[in-house]
Amino acid sequence: MKSLLVANRGEIAVRVMRTAREMGIRAIAIYSELDRDSLHVDLADEAWNVGPAPAAESYLNQEKILQIAHESGAEAIHPGYGFLSENATFARGVEEAGLIWVGPTADSIEAMGDKITSRRNAEEFGVPTVPGTTDPVTSVEEVLELAAEFGYPVAVKAAHGGGGKGLRVVHDAEGAADAFEGARREADAYFGNPEVYVEKYLKKARHVEAQILFDTHGNSLFLGERDCSVQRRHQKLIEETPSPGLSSKQRKALGKAALAAGRSCGYVNAGTVEFLVDEDGEFFFLEMNTRLQVEHTITEMVTGIDLVEWQLRIADGEELDIDEVDPRGHAIEFRINAEDPFMDYLPTPGQVVEWQEPAGPGVRVDSWIRTGTTVSPYYDNLMAKLIVWGSDREMAINRGKRALREFKVRGVSTTIPAHLAVLDNEDFLEGRHHTKWMEESVSLEGTSPDVAPSLPEDEELTKRDITVEIGGRRFTVSYWAPEPAVTGGPTRRRPPKLSSAGKSGASDGVITAPMQGTIVKVYVEAGDAVKPGEPICVLEAMKMENEVTTPNGGDVVDLRVEPGDTVAAGEVIAIVR
Repeated sequence: MKSLLVANRGEIAVRVMRTAREMGIRAIAIYSELDRDSLHVDLADEAWNVGPAPAAESYLNQEKILQIAHESGAEAIHPGYGFLSENATFARGVEEAGLIWVGPTADSIEAMGDKITSRRNAEEFGVPTVPGTTDPVTSVEEVLELAAEFGYPVAVKAAHGGGGKGLRVVHDAEGAADAFEGARREADAYFGNPEVYVEKYLKKARHVEAQILFDTHGNSLFLGERDCSVQRRHQKLIEETPSPGLSSKQRKALGKAALAAGRSCGYVNAGTVEFLVDEDGEFFFLEMNTRLQVEHTITEMVTGIDLVEWQLRIADGEELDIDEVDPRGHAIEFRINAEDPFMDYLPTPGQVVEWQEPAGPGVRVDSWIRTGTTVSPYYDNLMAKLIVWGSDREMAINRGKRALREFKVRGVSTTIPAHLAVLDNEDFLEGRHHTKWMEESVSLEGTSPDVAPSLPEDEELTKRDITVEIGGRRFTVSYWAPEPAVTGGPTRRRPPKLSSAGKSGASDGVITAPMQGTIVKVYVEAGDAVKPGEPICVLEAMKMENEVTTPNGGDVVDLRVEPGDTVAAGEVIAIVR
């Protein structure tokens, strides 16, 4: 393998390219028009425009990506994670085009991408699974019947996705209809298939996943587990390895089960098998992610093994020559997202006016941000991953606190205050946390966000770069000019009329969009009477659904949106008086 096209953007594209270049492989980038000046583009040996900003027209455009692979002379394609990484059609198309697909076969992706099929396969290979259905549910009545059988709460989950998308928890019969409808809608929006299934929802469960490798010669390897229990809205925020909640006996059993799950679908390359661990220490198969995980970094920190390197080597036909791993120390990853934890983690797209990464012993930062970078509402809001290593968990936690305090970000709000709050919480320090713990127990009371400085004004000549494209390929041209004078605002880009955490509205009854996004559901009609706190609509932005609620009661005297509408930040949604 001498050339590799990375079919992704952001920090994972940067991550893959760095290893490729260390291996002497030519790195080829693709970029949307919005990402023309992104870091992954600058680091590549060459870069190609793949289309407009919307992902459907660029990073999800399979035909265009394959065309660029052909024109650039790429021999292989690495999909990263997200976008097309678990798309069996794309994987098959890459192979049919005579290119190397850096990942499992399309058949394996299909087998594990369908959560119902994956449950059946896992059970056949002796892997314990959460009590639930092995067939899709097609009505609210079926959800109610299964809830009566398993007992509340139950989870309604997308059959063809993961990452918390298309998942709703049903706590009682009254919530079944909304959960069923919401899960199907989100599953269809994210994965192109509305099928859902039902399983028992485990209370106070830990989320523990196993990293595995399979080559094409029949060799396999378990590289340890990662604990991903610090979550909110089923989205991981902090991951660590080893899991503080597992004994060595449990770890061995979990690794054996993970390898069995991989064999159940004829797996090849790097993969992650996810489990839920209940309060009694019993673990159950959740799903398998047929790609590299966001949190692969902490496994690398304790094993010293470059997982991307082995992805490329296995894809190139090399034999896995590692018999076992000997993890050392403890590693923790913090996801630095563009979200405001003081505003119910509302996404905060915008321009970064200051970016200073921490450094020092045992500290690694995987990012794609530089001062001046704009975090767009078109894509995921992950800005960086801060990874720390220590000889034990206590040292890793202390190092994490130090590094988080060194991390300086201005222009957009981030999850850093939330990370620090977790590290100061006794439950986390004692390893007593679970998947619902952060939402139930972590408070930011007593802390306050920073205020951003103004953007710098510098009239001296500054080197500046512009890009040009010839035949679709990107080239950089440098020139010297005065830096434009721009003024900035506060770090916390609060949505207009935002009255309380995650709720949009104002005392005059004018309810506005907290950010740019798409209306996916409207709960009310003009003329309806509503109570304070009642939801008006659901706004999707940065791959997240947000309920827009009214802070005051009254009648909906004006409703200006319907499902499918795109709204700008501050645009009037409704008036309640």
